Amino acid sequence: MQKQSAMRIAVKRSEGACEPPRRIDSGSVAPQPGAAEQIELWPWDRVLDRAKRQLDQYISLEAKVLQGRDPEAIHDIRVASRRLQQVLDLLFPPTGPASGPTKVRKIRRTIRRSRRALSVVRNCDVLLDQAARILARKRAARREVWTAFRDFVGERREESFRKASRRLSKLNLPALYLRLQQHLEPPAAPAAQEDLPGGEMNLRRRMAESLRETWSSLETCVIQARETPEAPSLHAVRIAAKKVRYLLEVAHALEVPGSAEAVATLRRLQQHLGDWHDLEVQDEMMLEMIAQPSFLTDRLELAMDVERLVLRNRKSKFGYVEQFLRVTGNSQEWLRLNGWVRDFLASNEASPPAGEEESRNSQVSQSPALPPPRA
Repeated sequence: MQKQSAMRIAVKRSEGACEPPRRIDSGSVAPQPGAAEQIELWPWDRVLDRAKRQLDQYISLEAKVLQGRDPEAIHDIRVASRRLQQVLDLLFPPTGPASGPTKVRKIRRTIRRSRRALSVVRNCDVLLDQAARILARKRAARREVWTAFRDFVGERREESFRKASRRLSKLNLPALYLRLQQHLEPPAAPAAQEDLPGGEMNLRRRMAESLRETWSSLETCVIQARETPEAPSLHAVRIAAKKVRYLLEVAHALEVPGSAEAVATLRRLQQHLGDWHDLEVQDEMMLEMIAQPSFLTDRLELAMDVERLVLRNRKSKFGYVEQFLRVTGNSQEWLRLNGWVRDFLASNEASPPAGEEESRNSQVSQSPALPPPRA
């Protein structure tokens, strides 16, 4: 009964989960539908509101995922889990004195496990979609190869989904929903901690600390990938870029100037590496298919065709790696993003010395910072 109730609440709340953030200017109020009075959302409350929306979206997708036949639901719940985890990292940093209750750390691990449980299923869905599009062509090259590959990936998908559904059931996501809701109520949040009404200066520091950590990780991964552009280093860049992007999506929801452009730059970077990753997974799966003793025995010529296709893919992957190298390093786009991050950190990270807070606040509106503090 508790599980069904949690699911009904999540589905109802998730209907508005993807709505764009309402713009709330300094001194204005945000009307609540059906409310007799207007209630202003302070920045921490807006972060909490975003966390609740992401939680609603995440949990409401479980039913579709467990049905097993909706690739978009599997993709969406993985994205929702990353967004939810990133906003939780902002509210309750994984390390340090503000890391939050032990239960929050356990919840974060559960969210991560749910995403990883569906990783292979998602890869199979991407490959099945690619095979279907190629086989739909009237003059598809290597039709026999793609037919055999489709059948192999389909079997792998069924096997992986059975394992994933068992893992998800053990994680008990509706119970996670109820537990996390309790930690996202304003009294339990960092909003009441310090500095200003709504804890805005505290939010600025927390956002800067989180961005410094995630950006530093991304920079390190990019440097390593540019020096050694191989699968492990490129994959590390993909993951690090996602963390920065989803953090900056929170900044964009708070109307931080320039955050939309920063998010767009990271999205383009992810697209290049995502295309590379799809081919990388395809090659791994194809080589796994022909490595079966029965396949080599019965379909030797087909196995040779598969190997030729893998060799051709390597040229395409090299092209995506070249695109990655062009958009990082000293490219204008990457330098602009790096400069924006540096300006944000300089504007928001350090606590102002006594007597200088008023001067700093007067300059905040000129920098890529959060909306200026309200008196």
